[in-house]
Amino acid sequence: MLNFRYHALSLVAVFLSLAIGLLLGVAIGDKGLVSSAEQDVRASLREDVREAQQERDAAREALTERQRFELEAYPALVRGRLAGRRIALIELGTASDRMWNLTKEALQGSGARLASVSVIREPVRLDELAAASKGTRYEQLAEDPELLHPFATRVGIQFTRGGRLLDAVRRELLVQGSGTLQGVDGVVLVRNSPELEDEAEAEALDVFEEGLVAGLRADGIPVVGVETTDAESSQVEWFKSHELSSVDDLDDLVGRAALVFALGGQRGSFGVKPTADGGRLPPIF
Repeated sequence: MLNFRYHALSLVAVFLSLAIGLLLGVAIGDKGLVSSAEQDVRASLREDVREAQQERDAAREALTERQRFELEAYPALVRGRLAGRRIALIELGTASDRMWNLTKEALQGSGARLASVSVIREPVRLDELAAASKGTRYEQLAEDPELLHPFATRVGIQFTRGGRLLDAVRRELLVQGSGTLQGVDGVVLVRNSPELEDEAEAEALDVFEEGLVAGLRADGIPVVGVETTDAESSQVEWFKSHELSSVDDLDDLVGRAALVFALGGQRGSFGVKPTADGGRLPPIF
């Protein structure tokens, strides 16, 4: 009996050892497989990173070369195209030093000079404008809404020609201004108009802006609406609706060149956005 029990226990021990060995072998094998797969993944990722870095470096080099070429080509591209012309920068709503600087950069080498910078206060203050217009038909501006459009048109005309009315209302009309308002040969227009909740104020602003643009265009001088590629709200459609040429990438050297050509009389909507139906640049020759 003892021998049989001993023999049975021996067999159980043997089978248990085999089972444990089998399990350990599988575990060790699986670990090896996982380790091998992990190494393969890491190697693949390292290769992908190396390729991405190479592509990044190549893109940076190409961008640097493009920027170098553009900087060297720009003076030749715009040289003398606006010789002797006086340009006005008019901003609707809020001032932007960035747009002022970009406009100045665009005109460098073109032969034109920035004669004036004007930031028009919005919404318009009809009472103050009426008081400043005393002695003219527009002194009834606050009481007679029909006067607003012709008033704005007259102001727009005098931005391009100079005139007494603009001189009289300049302080009330502008948030800030520099230069002389004695007439210009082209206008760069920036629109940062506020969203107005008051319906009457919003309607008055629309009428004023329509009249102003009509006046700016009255003598047929180029009026070009501009914005940057990162503008929060594009104004290109508004420029189009008022029959203005536009540039939507003034923060790019090509866009600044497009502004020079547009101020030279080329028509269209230029830039990189879907609304740019004139391409990056108008015909150069």
